[in-house]
Amino acid sequence: MSAAITPASVIAAKRDGAALSAAQVQHFVQGLVDGGWADSQVAALAMAIVLRGMDTAETVALTAAMTHSGEVLRWDDAGLDGPVLDKHSTGGVGDKVSLMLAPIVAACGGAVPMVSGRGLGHTGGTLDKLEALPGYRTQVDYATLRTALRSAGCAIVGASAQVAPADRRLYAIRDVTATVESVPLITASILSKKLAAGLQGLVLDVKVGSGAFMASLPQAQTLARCLVDVANGAGLPTRALITDMNQVLGRTAGNALEVQEALDFLAGRQPEPRLLALTLDLAAELLHLGELAPTPEAARAVAQRALDSGAAADRFARMVAALGGPSDVLRDAQLPTAPVQRPVPAPRDAVLSRMDVRALGECVVQLGGGRRRPGDAVDPRVGLSHVLPLHTPVQTGQTVAIVHAASEAAADQACREVLAACGWAEAASHDAAAAAAANPVLQRLAG
Repeated sequence: MSAAITPASVIAAKRDGAALSAAQVQHFVQGLVDGGWADSQVAALAMAIVLRGMDTAETVALTAAMTHSGEVLRWDDAGLDGPVLDKHSTGGVGDKVSLMLAPIVAACGGAVPMVSGRGLGHTGGTLDKLEALPGYRTQVDYATLRTALRSAGCAIVGASAQVAPADRRLYAIRDVTATVESVPLITASILSKKLAAGLQGLVLDVKVGSGAFMASLPQAQTLARCLVDVANGAGLPTRALITDMNQVLGRTAGNALEVQEALDFLAGRQPEPRLLALTLDLAAELLHLGELAPTPEAARAVAQRALDSGAAADRFARMVAALGGPSDVLRDAQLPTAPVQRPVPAPRDAVLSRMDVRALGECVVQLGGGRRRPGDAVDPRVGLSHVLPLHTPVQTGQTVAIVHAASEAAADQACREVLAACGWAEAASHDAAAAAAANPVLQRLAG
């Protein structure tokens, strides 16, 4: 007779480097859902997985079990006109692409039921950003989600208690136990929600660099390949872009500040060039994957027209109104503002040559813009704005960024942290690093 499966036996097996069986994986996932595993046991197994890894079969088993831990959505009777498409980013600092990409794709004929997450570690979360809009509901029932999709063509919401509930609990525990950086756990977390959302096409933005969970290109390639292989193997057509996260994406980091930048972007008010390039590249891949354009190049032109015409902005406004936010968000977003706004002055005449983007993300968390423990409240007002791009020449005293803080003391500390995260050179660089800074897309992977 085989030994009974218990949390301790599963943890010990992975601790000792064994591959978990499908039954052991299922026991873990069921324990996440029904409370049979305590938080401490979940954290212990997560750490064992970080240290010991999982092979492809284990990762597939974990992804499938988490996908089917709750409801799998169907759209064949929802009255949607176009293919059901989505995009996911592995997390970066200042990454508000989803806020613009979903309405762009909707304006081009796709349907985008984007199931998003909250901040994880030093990175921001799309749901936290949108909840800076008063009244916006990220937790909605299936009927409300379908109504929003029919109205706007896109709906950015959180996973309901019925969709991949195992991931909801595991995600929160990983966030605060230093167990984020694991390819199998990241893969299962992302794909369980996407597979449960009933998609017909998915594009992944896998970040690499100082502000990403994957610090090196080989690490990012490993994650991207795992994600694409597991997703396509599960029947979901998927592509991935590996993109640079060695500087803040856009000009802001922090929830309300990023929403305002997204609104400015949709309105055509001088979008930051790297943010524009990445948004259009991801939109083009998704439109081409969904057969809404014959080539990625044609798809990029279609996406640009949706942006230029105001059609994408209109879709965003319809989505916000349908999900309880301001009725005319393009005119009056009603975003909260921080009481203290402090410019960070450049220490000398120089060129901004380096950013420790993880440190900048952690600075936003320390200001209150992220969570240190599950359940922590997030202050939507705080963060960084007017962040200069890499390779910008500055003069002594010129503003490198503006800190938005809840108190003078917090602003003082954040200013010091921003300066500590910046590196300076005497002259502008023209090497490969500078080229990468100008073009955030480093590599494309298809199934």
